[in-house]
Amino acid sequence: MTASRPSAITIDGPAAAGKSVLGEKLAQRLDYLYFDTGVMYRAITWLALQRQIDVTDEVALTRLAETVRIGIARPEVNDGRQYTVSIDSQDITWEIRRPEVDQNVSAVSAYEGVRRAMAAQQRAIGIRGQVVMVGRDIGTVVLPEADLKLYLTASPEERARRRWKEIQARGQEADYQQVLEDMRRRDKIDSEREVAPLRPAEDAIIINNDHLTVEEEVRLVERLIWDQAV
Repeated sequence: MTASRPSAITIDGPAAAGKSVLGEKLAQRLDYLYFDTGVMYRAITWLALQRQIDVTDEVALTRLAETVRIGIARPEVNDGRQYTVSIDSQDITWEIRRPEVDQNVSAVSAYEGVRRAMAAQQRAIGIRGQVVMVGRDIGTVVLPEADLKLYLTASPEERARRRWKEIQARGQEADYQQVLEDMRRRDKIDSEREVAPLRPAEDAIIINNDHLTVEEEVRLVERLIWDQAV
């Protein structure tokens, strides 16, 4: 790939579509920063639950989002993580993947104040360039001027299966049907919220990966990047 490769790549899509895995692989290939913006919303949700803040209290959650400092760093522990997430020096990388966070993060992230606070931080990183940003509204809201926008998706059943296996791999109990129900509920909230609803950008390239391996996805995107460069 040449010097004319995209400065910023956005990858949007629903939960468990494989955005993080693809984003990390692309960032490694390009030697770009990998930034999964969803961890910010998960961190806010986790902290709200820890502080027993009602997830229906938009004012309190907005205040929390505007004041909390979320640390995102390269992996500091060799346990399969893609990054280290911290609040006040506390490593919460795996805590933000707990089922109770899954069940509440869409409600928290739907609030305009919360999204505005997080989007400002995300955009500040994105405009520096040489970044692969993963989320739900990156190509539509946070960084609409990105050179290459991807929208990654898969069936709810496939995405629920992936999340179910991920939870089991961490040694936690999980019921597949409950995970699938949570997935469908989250899709509905994400796509129907008034602020920055989940949808592909008009110029995004949509990739369904129900039957694609990660390597096949990476090769596909590399061809897209090459096509832009020539």
